[in-house]
Amino acid sequence: MFVILFDIDGTLVDNDRAGRLAMGAALAAQFDVPEPESITTAGRTDRGIAEGLFAEHQIPHTEENWQRFHDAYMAELSAALPRRKGRVLPGIASLVAALQQRDDITLGLLTGNVRGGAQRKLEFYGLGQYFPFGGFGDQHLTRDLVAAEALAAAQRHLNRDLDPQQVWVIGDTPRDISCARSIGAKVLAVATGLYDEEELAAESPDILTADLADPAPLWNVLQR
Repeated sequence: MFVILFDIDGTLVDNDRAGRLAMGAALAAQFDVPEPESITTAGRTDRGIAEGLFAEHQIPHTEENWQRFHDAYMAELSAALPRRKGRVLPGIASLVAALQQRDDITLGLLTGNVRGGAQRKLEFYGLGQYFPFGGFGDQHLTRDLVAAEALAAAQRHLNRDLDPQQVWVIGDTPRDISCARSIGAKVLAVATGLYDEEELAAESPDILTADLADPAPLWNVLQR
């Protein structure tokens, strides 16, 4: 049995900055501050991004303020996705469909997105049916904690303990690689996000590929 945990942004889809723009609009609308000119999101959790934005604008990081931001972000994201020129990344649609057909493979998510944001993005791009569980960025400030949540969710979903060496994390940032290592998982790094192959190679992933248009490197390690 293999468990494959996918990152979303930069790995499964390119949402053409819909998430970042929605976050900026939500922050401005709820807290009467200027929309940020840029928001660094790669490899971070949504809760961690919010913490940074709150600190920058001297907004207390309370549960009440987080919930205000979260709810506004969900509304802004739903509006932003159809306005942007996002896309499913090369090879992904056919790959996840093929992986789902294998009875010895289970797919899940390991993403910094909050659960609602993950659902909105995947449903918009037609991928929502493939990922029944995951680790998300609703509460955790670090990616390692999301990885632990994803592993625990996989074990609950399968109703069994897992050897971490049966788990593969697929992501596009150095943080995806490091969080995979934090749970003892293997990792495939894909250079479809903000980091190029040289930058990802420096983190020593088990597999490194430019994109997943050719899934052979992954299939080769998933032999029955």
